[in-house]
Amino acid sequence: MSEQEITLDQFAGDSSESKSEESTVSDVDYPNEWGVVNFQTLISDVRYGTDTKSNTENNGYPTLRIPNIVGGKITTEDLKYTPVDDKEFERLKLAEGDILLIRTNGNPNYVGQSAVFSGELEDAIFASYLIRIRVDRDEVNPVFVKEFLNCHFGRKEMAGWISTSAGNHNLGISSIEKFSTPLPSPDEQRKIAGVLHTVDQALETTEDVVSQAKRVKKGLIQEFYSEGYYDHTEWQEVDKQDAYVMTRADRVPAEWEIRQSDEIADIKTGHTPSTSVDEYWDGDISWVDIHDLTQLEKTVIETTDDTITEEGLENSGAKLLPEETLVLCRTGAIGETAILGKEMATDQDQVTFECDESVVLPRYLMYLFEFATPQLERLSAGSTHDKIQLHFFSDLEIPLPSLDEQQKIVDAIESVDDVVIANKEQLVGLKRLKKGLQQDLLSGDVRTAGKEIDIPDEVKNYEPE
Repeated sequence: MSEQEITLDQFAGDSSESKSEESTVSDVDYPNEWGVVNFQTLISDVRYGTDTKSNTENNGYPTLRIPNIVGGKITTEDLKYTPVDDKEFERLKLAEGDILLIRTNGNPNYVGQSAVFSGELEDAIFASYLIRIRVDRDEVNPVFVKEFLNCHFGRKEMAGWISTSAGNHNLGISSIEKFSTPLPSPDEQRKIAGVLHTVDQALETTEDVVSQAKRVKKGLIQEFYSEGYYDHTEWQEVDKQDAYVMTRADRVPAEWEIRQSDEIADIKTGHTPSTSVDEYWDGDISWVDIHDLTQLEKTVIETTDDTITEEGLENSGAKLLPEETLVLCRTGAIGETAILGKEMATDQDQVTFECDESVVLPRYLMYLFEFATPQLERLSAGSTHDKIQLHFFSDLEIPLPSLDEQQKIVDAIESVDDVVIANKEQLVGLKRLKKGLQQDLLSGDVRTAGKEIDIPDEVKNYEPE
């Protein structure tokens, strides 16, 4: 963990030195008080799920499948149901504390991912691509086991047991039983699980804030770009069936102008300097491509993965664009946008708008394109790939409020966008914290023994029966 990250001290109010090594279980120098045991000795029951076809018509028992295991948690979204007889139901019925593990997938990163069932559904069962592990709670806490299976050490331990067949990566029960597993005392297991669960709760809360803020932002964009910021009373009809009209509404305020895009902005595209000429690359000019836009968590782009030189700029069709230029992706990720935070160039998959700010604000246009992305996508129809030809952008019809109203719209949406961005940054920090704590706590490099740590009820629930 980095020096900037929160450590166990902030959970326990003590000081300990922290370090982490990338190792398998057999390579880790665990504390002498810990055991390293065969996973089979901790299991009271393990079995595969049902291979009976499931449905979405509520016919049968709610059935957890691969899509319901997400980030170490169980989600009940996209739920399906499976009709099974009473004997099969009793065999597959989930109980609180059961661990569900993904046993097969085309992506090896999903295989072995686990979550603890906490009674999210009544009378739930599980599908055949999952394995249910029921552990002996006198020996081990299921939340501790889940954390181990999902951490770096557990992932590396199971990697040696995953087989590949017909493009799928598979993990069977017999292999799972052979895992080597560290086994601290029950008290230390509870504390480790408690600390990690506390971080999970913070992650979940922050994710909820992001989701809610995104919904609010979507609603504001829908309202402001249809009805306006002010209370308008007169309206003009627009033809939203025309893909060139940048609105999804049937009408906009009568006071708004409808202007052609090339009247309010200088519209360009970029270019890629020859990749075979080393002198064109790794210079001082930031060069925007599709990956920079799709990876961007903010509205303003400050840095790019690749840079070009003055020579690369001069010997290509790329153009140096001023700060505050709006960039919009026209190929692949159509509708992705960003505002340049400094002078930059772009590749040919982007279209750029140098706005006449006496008429239109770049950020107003950015949020308008977000609102009207379905219209933009229609302009790519007929292309072999999802791509909008450059000449289409000159003919877009842009609804324009007064500059004052544009600024009000931008300020309101940005206030919510700021919440999304801040909480996304917090999520990155929390995920880094979780990974670091997993490394430190599950290796024994940082000990919980002797520390006063509050144990959440979700961990206490799985005390020995």
